[in-house]
Amino acid sequence: MTTFVDRVELHVAAGNGGHGCASVHREKFKPLGGPDGGNGGRGGDVILVVDQSVTTLLDYHHSPHRKATNGKPGEGGNRSGKDGTDLVLPVPDGTVVLDKRGNVLADLIGEGTTYIAAQGGRGGLGNAALASARRKAPGFALLGEPGHSGDVILELKTVADVALVGYPSAGKSSLISVLSAAKPKIADYPFTTLVPNLGVVTAGSTVYTIADVPGLIPGASQGKGLGLEFLRHVERCSVLVHVLDTAALESERDPLTDLDVIEAELAQYGGLDDRPRVVVLNKVDVPDGKDLADIIRPDLEARGYQVFEASAVAHLGLKEVSFALAKIVAEARAAKPKDESTRVVIRPKAVDDAGFRVVAEDGFYRVLGEKPERWVRQTDFANDEAVGYLADRLARLGVEEELMKAGAHSGDEVVIGPEDDAVVFDWEPSLATGAEMLGRRGEDHRFDAPRPAAQRRRDRDAERDEADQEFDAFKPF
Repeated sequence: MTTFVDRVELHVAAGNGGHGCASVHREKFKPLGGPDGGNGGRGGDVILVVDQSVTTLLDYHHSPHRKATNGKPGEGGNRSGKDGTDLVLPVPDGTVVLDKRGNVLADLIGEGTTYIAAQGGRGGLGNAALASARRKAPGFALLGEPGHSGDVILELKTVADVALVGYPSAGKSSLISVLSAAKPKIADYPFTTLVPNLGVVTAGSTVYTIADVPGLIPGASQGKGLGLEFLRHVERCSVLVHVLDTAALESERDPLTDLDVIEAELAQYGGLDDRPRVVVLNKVDVPDGKDLADIIRPDLEARGYQVFEASAVAHLGLKEVSFALAKIVAEARAAKPKDESTRVVIRPKAVDDAGFRVVAEDGFYRVLGEKPERWVRQTDFANDEAVGYLADRLARLGVEEELMKAGAHSGDEVVIGPEDDAVVFDWEPSLATGAEMLGRRGEDHRFDAPRPAAQRRRDRDAERDEADQEFDAFKPF
C-alpha cells in the first residue's frame, strides 16, 4: 500500500454565499413596518496551511475532492445568515501549489504559512440593506455569489539542508541511519528506498537536516527509475553529497563513471549548478573498497571535490563527514539574504479607471469587469424589480454610455461576463424623458400612496363636496 505521496491533484470548491432575504416587518397596528430582510452569510474558504506534523500528501491522494460549507441565507427580523465554515487543509512543509498549466501559485515554507486555494462567495444583501430614500421598501434581495472552484496541483519538495544522491545500493540509507536518528529500510538489493527519508544531524552547535533521495539511474531526468519522481526533493538543499560505492559488484561500473552519470542527470534536471558538492567514498571497510578509494581519490580532488572516506557499517569517517557538512550548511545559511518584513503596498486605482471595459465582438458587445460581473451573479432575474435595480446600477457605472461610444444601438445583443459564465440580453438604452420619468426602474411606489384610513376620509370628503355642489346648482335664487 502506498504510504508516501508527494504529488496530487486536488479538486477544491469554496462555499457559496447565502441569499439575502426580502421581508417586510409585520406587526399589529403597524402596516408600514418597513423592510427587515437580513443579509446572507459568507461562504467558507478552502485554506492550505503548513503543519510540521504532516509529512505526506497521502490523505489528498485518497480523497482529492474537498469542499467548504455554504453560507446560510438571511431571514426576516434583520437576522443575517451564518457564515460558512472555512475548510483548513494541513500540508507538509515545502509544498508547492501550482495550477493546471504548471504556474506556481504559492510556495508554502514554514510552520503556519497559509494560502487560500478557493475563495468563498459573498453573501447577498437583504432588502433592509438595499432600502434608501428613493427605494423605501425594496421587494427583492441580492443573491449570494457562488464560491470559487477549480483544480490545483500540490507538489512536495523536501525542505532539507543536505541531499544524499547516488546509484541504488550505494549506501545512502545506511549513511543517513548512522548520521541521524532516521530508520530507513536497508537491504542488499537495488531500489530498497522508495520514498525520501529525512533525518536531523547535530554537529557541534549546528543542527541541520539531511535527506536520502531514492537511487538515481541513467535517464532519471526523463522519467526512468524513480529519478524524475524524486529529483524535486533536492531543489531546496544547500549541498549535494555524492555517495559512491567503492565495493560495487557490477564489473561494468566504477565510482568515477557513477559520478559522471549522476552529474549529467542533475544537469539535465536543471537549477542545481550552484550547489556545492561533496563526495563520500562509502564501504571502505571492505579491503577492495579501501584500495579503490585510494586510487580514485586523487582524481576526484583534482576535479575540485571535497572527498571523504567512510563506512556506515564500521562507523568510519562519519564524524569528519558530519562536521564538514555542518560547516558548509552554516556558510550557506550565513550567505542567505535575510527575510524582509512584509510591506503593505497600496495601489490606488487610476482616476480614469471605470472598473470595466466594453469589447465589440462578432455580432455583439461584451462587458467585462469585476463589478458588472458580480452584480449579474447577484441578480434574481425572475424578479422584475431586481432586474431594474441591476439596470440602474449599470447605468450609474457608465456602462450604457460606453456601449453608445462603442457603437451599440437599441436591440443589439450585449453579453456581460466571460464566455463560461455570461448573461446575454438585448440592450434597450434608458430614456432621459418620457413615460419613464414617472418612476425609476426598480423604484417601489407602494409607500407613496396615502394610508387607507386617510384615503377613505378623503373619498368621503370628496363625495360630500360633490353633493354640496349639486345641491347648490339646483338651489332656487
